[in-house]
Amino acid sequence: MSLKRTERGLISDWWWTIDRWLLVTFLALMLFGITLSFAASPAVAERIGLDTYHFIIRQIVFMIPAVAVMVAVSFLTPRQVRRFAALLLAATLLMMVLVLFVGMEVKGSRRWLHILGFSIQPSEYMKPAFVVMAAWLFSEHMKKPEIPGNIFAIVLFLLVAALLVGQPDLGQTMLVAATFGVLFFLSGLGWLLIGGLGLMSVGAAAAAYLSFDHVQSRINRFLTGEGDNYQVMQGMQAIQHGGWFGTGPGEGIVKRSLPDSHTDFVFSVAAEEFGAIFCLLLLSLFMVVVVRGLWLAFRERDEFTRLATCGLVTIFGLQSIINIGVNLQLLPAKGMTLPFVSYGGSSLIATAIAMGMVLALTRHRPEKRAGFELNLSPAPTGALMPAE
Repeated sequence: MSLKRTERGLISDWWWTIDRWLLVTFLALMLFGITLSFAASPAVAERIGLDTYHFIIRQIVFMIPAVAVMVAVSFLTPRQVRRFAALLLAATLLMMVLVLFVGMEVKGSRRWLHILGFSIQPSEYMKPAFVVMAAWLFSEHMKKPEIPGNIFAIVLFLLVAALLVGQPDLGQTMLVAATFGVLFFLSGLGWLLIGGLGLMSVGAAAAAYLSFDHVQSRINRFLTGEGDNYQVMQGMQAIQHGGWFGTGPGEGIVKRSLPDSHTDFVFSVAAEEFGAIFCLLLLSLFMVVVVRGLWLAFRERDEFTRLATCGLVTIFGLQSIINIGVNLQLLPAKGMTLPFVSYGGSSLIATAIAMGMVLALTRHRPEKRAGFELNLSPAPTGALMPAE
């Protein structure tokens, strides 16, 4: 079946207005995620007494609703994206409150709810909803300065940050804070306020270092190289073992001793079995998402669409940088998944929702592009018509 530009309908309109560069890139990253699941997860499953293909099967099972959700969200209009984000944010904030009281405790943190046999991490779903709503509040203030959108956005951020710190999940807190700072800057924040927020960020980081033993331990281990750096060192050894072309699919050795090889250190497994050239290809896909997303965003005339798109691709890019930076020992150890690639149902579906929003916001709408203005009024009588 082929779709023609002259055909009108829900599917054909979607196909000819969606940004296919982004769509294909997202699907490619998901396929890489399944491929790397075959490489990284069997050793982990066997080590903890599960079926060899346990994580692979679950990754594929999660991939089906993730693709469906991403495509479904991409059909929404910008107004519908905003309404969907508002409902999602309200639901996830409520669940994040519940997590503090009835959430499952893992390694000293409460981040998960057990619902109908599934483990859900509400903070993953909160992130895209928060970014969209913060973008809307900033855009409303830009359109009408008398609306205190900036104040409401700051209050919303403080609420989200407090719930994240309460879990505690300082990595997600820093990720959300950095993205919020980017949105604030793009909304026209003055340099004086930028400096003030920068000093506040430094103060918050210092407070986290002094208040949380695990944060202090991770930073000290990163700076000195002393202490329990087993997993980080194994991840780096896997990268070095792979060289330029890798050891080959299934031939990795170091990966077998990586406890989180299917989640936080899947990039190291990719480097060991497929090599540095494959990793550069993977990096180029993440770069396409960020660069293409920002390029499309800055073509928009609508402030909300521009800010929301920038925020969503920023949080996607920053999370990728953090994960890969930890694998390369460029950043202190932090449990954060590689979007679309690492194993994890909550992360996968939440990322699909976020990128579905990006696809929806960047759909081709000529009358809303910068430098374009559709004139739908009838031509004046006697106007010259182009020769056929």
